[in-house]
Amino acid sequence: MRVVIQRVREAQVTVDQKVVGAIEQGLLVLVGIGTEDTEEDADWLIQKIIGLRIFNDAQGVMNRSITAIEGEILLISQFTLLAATKKGNRPSYIRAARPEQAIPLYEYCIKELITALGKPIATGVFGAAMKVQLLNDGPVTIQIDSKNRE
Repeated sequence: MRVVIQRVREAQVTVDQKVVGAIEQGLLVLVGIGTEDTEEDADWLIQKIIGLRIFNDAQGVMNRSITAIEGEILLISQFTLLAATKKGNRPSYIRAARPEQAIPLYEYCIKELITALGKPIATGVFGAAMKVQLLNDGPVTIQIDSKNRE
């Protein structure tokens, strides 16, 4: 499972010109689910997301987590994060999980993030053509792969 986390001042996602998810200050999290991913991968990533100290404290040092600032999360599924680009110029998405596997794991992530954050999160629509708008704060962008736990 791969995530790209962006610290944002605000973010929203639209489907068919309708806003389906929006947040103020917090994290925009793009998640790609692979064929070998499990709930264990999700649990590990959720703890990393919730625990990341990437918000500024009173001294301007990145030392506060999403829970410390009482921020929001917008979670969006994005299979293209699993793109294999080693050969040629056309990415292969063979490692991305099919919807029948990915949707339950995406829904699991939503449920567990709500529990960990202690409040609802915003989401996109799995498999939809989405337009994402954000005001990146910093910018601060972090990528994490549950199969490469550095």
